Amino acid sequence: QVQVQESGGGLGQTGGSLRLSCTTSGYSGYEFKNFAMGWFRQAPGKEREGVACINFRGSATFYEDSVEGRFTISRDNGVSTVYLQMDDLRPGDTAVYYCAVYPLAGCSASWPRSSSANYWGQGTQVTVSS
Repeated sequence: QVQVQESGGGLGQTGGSLRLSCTTSGYSGYEFKNFAMGWFRQAPGKEREGVACINFRGSATFYEDSVEGRFTISRDNGVSTVYLQMDDLRPGDTAVYYCAVYPLAGCSASWPRSSSANYWGQGTQVTVSS
């Protein structure tokens, strides 16, 4: 089992910024640096959607179209943490944001689907005021 913990959510303003962090810990033999990581979000009444994915090394990143150019996913394998820097926030970004661990080293073509990740955090609320 892998434990996933997000932090950094809260209230932001349109055009402002927020930064989310996510740390993981797990079973003996689990190493954060070996797996791709992702951020998802779920707004009220909507399905959970993939926001960003980063491969194990941090050398490849992928984004959902609406956040491309505004959000940046990064990771520091030295402290087993993945980040989501959210700039130019919009009210449509309001959602619960979840950190997820993928079972692969890379971001597969199915990375935006919630079924492609196997461990999840509890989520952190992000609310953007207009």
